[in-house]
Amino acid sequence: MNVGLLTCFSSGLLLSAVMFTDAAADIVVGDQSASCAEDPACINRLHPDIPMVAKADPGERIVFIGRDAFDLTLDPDKFSSAKSIPREGVGIVHALTGPVSINGAKAGDVLAVTIEALEPADVGWTNAGPFGFAGDQFGTDERFIVWRINGDYAVSDALPGVRIPNASFPGVVTTLPGEKLLAEVLARETQLLESGGAVMNPDPDEAEPAALCGTEGTKPMECLRTIPPREHGGNMDIRYITTGTTVYLPCYIDGCGLAVGDFHYAQGDGEVAGTAIEMGGRMTVTARVVEDPPDLSRGPHYAGPASVLGIPSERFYAVTGFPLKEKGGVPADLAYLDSPKIAGLSNLSADINLAARNALAAMIDYIVSEYGYDRTQAYMIASIAVDMRIGQLVDVPNVGVTAILPLDIFVGHD
Repeated sequence: MNVGLLTCFSSGLLLSAVMFTDAAADIVVGDQSASCAEDPACINRLHPDIPMVAKADPGERIVFIGRDAFDLTLDPDKFSSAKSIPREGVGIVHALTGPVSINGAKAGDVLAVTIEALEPADVGWTNAGPFGFAGDQFGTDERFIVWRINGDYAVSDALPGVRIPNASFPGVVTTLPGEKLLAEVLARETQLLESGGAVMNPDPDEAEPAALCGTEGTKPMECLRTIPPREHGGNMDIRYITTGTTVYLPCYIDGCGLAVGDFHYAQGDGEVAGTAIEMGGRMTVTARVVEDPPDLSRGPHYAGPASVLGIPSERFYAVTGFPLKEKGGVPADLAYLDSPKIAGLSNLSADINLAARNALAAMIDYIVSEYGYDRTQAYMIASIAVDMRIGQLVDVPNVGVTAILPLDIFVGHD
């Protein structure tokens, strides 16, 4: 997520609590009335030494009071859009809530986390511009907009004629890494960075918890950024991980260290502009240790009712993309592929990244030509509502990606 006028964010959903038990005997974690730096239950880095802020028994309801990924406060009555996001840098990302220790869980276990409910806040935001999956196509044109949210739809004065249905989910569900995984991740991400890959190295700027990960912290260059997902889960940004689904996460330390955040009101598959409708909220989960666990060596699993895979629209429009490019052209974030063998090709073999970029470009062109929005607005709409799905991975050399646009989001268009 890449991401400067903010005032007041308020919601009856968001309580002031670091950890307490309410009348229904839920464990409640988080304090939306405070900034991330002031809330002991807010973290934006991952490390095995981060202290737990609460404990819960298996099956006990845990209520996470979450802020948006950038810890912004907004009032849509004051402004609906701005040239750029009203915060400098991305050091705060992602402002998560946790970690919570699950009693009895041990390193080596698998934790099943079931999402019981996610109640949205009443305001959200989206940012689009020269970042994200196709950011190199937008020069310096950046746009930040504010959404009014209710239980059914989100609307923005900056995107007239668009109404986005509620499809809330957490972008981040994670456990804490152990020492072994931490060392492996630091080594491989450093190697990739040195080879020209896109990596966000540890950075103490605005890091929480500051005592461990901040500029004066004890281990600032060991604390992992939360932007990429990894074996422990993290920023998976899978919109199908929503109410009614269960996420299976590996435990690398005793208690696992469950944390969540980066709540989205709606997002298309791929989150192509780098942001969704970002929001705070209140998420209720239960967690238990799996007795006969799945093999999570390749990453987390998730399961749930098939209904969550549906498209929230009766009609849709779809385009496709294949791994084709101009000779000599290599996207900036794939610079490590710029070898004589690749640079001279106009068709790459089984390159799903390039196929998806081409599908996205076709969809942006369609939204512009069919509905009259400018390209940055179309990019924003794609990030919020378009699903980037893999068509096939076997018809080499041209694997296929399809971009699916739900047409019911457009109101008042013929």
